[in-house]
Amino acid sequence: MKTNHKFTMSAVAVAMLAILGGCADMSQRDKNTAIGAGVGAVGGAVLTGGSAVGTVGGAAVGGVIGHEINK
Repeated sequence: MKTNHKFTMSAVAVAMLAILGGCADMSQRDKNTAIGAGVGAVGGAVLTGGSAVGTVGGAAVGGVIGHEINK
């Protein structure tokens, strides 16, 4: 179980680096969406013990919340 959790957290970290690396041409709303998705993915992974469903669900919820900020 711990191997799955480490893999999930590593995948989230790599995805965040890739997303943040391409933020130069993004609008503020796009940046908020990407950051919200990343934070939500990490939160979902932590809360569900590294479950893929929890990670994806957290990313989806975080992305929606990030998109709605400063609307």
